[in-house]
Amino acid sequence: MKKSLAALAGATALAVVGCATVPSSAELDKMTDGLVKSAFRTKGIAKVERITHIDDTLKACNAADVSGKPLDKKTAEALEAAEMKKIKWPADGKYLGDWKEGERIAQSGRGETWTDNAQTVNGGNCYNCHQIDPKEISFGTIGPSLYNYGKLRGVTDPASPGSKAIVDYTWGKIYNAKAYNACSNMPRAGHMGVLSEQQIKHVMALLLDPQSPVNK
Repeated sequence: MKKSLAALAGATALAVVGCATVPSSAELDKMTDGLVKSAFRTKGIAKVERITHIDDTLKACNAADVSGKPLDKKTAEALEAAEMKKIKWPADGKYLGDWKEGERIAQSGRGETWTDNAQTVNGGNCYNCHQIDPKEISFGTIGPSLYNYGKLRGVTDPASPGSKAIVDYTWGKIYNAKAYNACSNMPRAGHMGVLSEQQIKHVMALLLDPQSPVNK
């Protein structure tokens, strides 16, 4: 959302001042903040700070989006390294939970909206961007299909040493996708507290458990 507003602010500024003067990054940031403050407000548990507070990674990606140029390799790698350090691996060393619970989490889009209360259990809303279970006919295409996710990667036993790289990558991607692609559109589900450690384990099982319908 912040990225879209930054782009809108840039387009608006160019329309107003013409092509002779291109606003600086600081001016665009100021215009974007003005748009945010005028269009958003705190309501219930949905705080406006979700929009107004951005970290270095989001700031760099917003600027790249406004300029129409991707991050340079050095900047992207530095941001990804910083995001990688934010990943918390499972405290007990166990990565997989119950795939049936994982499916419920993937289906649920509840939590953190102004109509929810603070006790509402968050969902992952995974189908909003991905195909997962082939029985589900409604899914988004922003992200790649995850059908046969584990099977295609040869994960027949997630606990085996040969599967460790895939298991680690999958956990890290769910926890903080920006560690692998600084400007990824995928939410940082673990880092931002959208999903708990146990919920991530359940989603992991949905993707990697050979008994999950995803891998049938």
